[in-house]
Amino acid sequence: MVGYGDSIQADSMASLGNNRTSASGGTVISFPRLECWNTITKVATVAADVDKNRVLCRISLAILQDQFGALDETPMQSVAQHRTAIQEAARRLIESDVYEEDGSVIIRACDL
Repeated sequence: MVGYGDSIQADSMASLGNNRTSASGGTVISFPRLECWNTITKVATVAADVDKNRVLCRISLAILQDQFGALDETPMQSVAQHRTAIQEAARRLIESDVYEEDGSVIIRACDL
């Protein structure tokens, strides 16, 4: 799940399904259950497909801890438990065209 110049080293990856939503203007946003954890940057990445283009949606351990009570040892468990809220935040950022220079989306506390 590397794209847009990303160099994530995934220690944890899941592929379990797809959650599809349609944004205004006919844009289709779907969330295949592709998720990974970067132990170096302590960031979880959740994949979104936007009109057949992959967008990496990132959320830090600090945000996972503050917002969802994630533990250092099991951050992806928190991602799984709060997948809907994380995907909704990512969807709003994508619909608002709030992208980083590399084409990714960063989910902050104010987005949740």
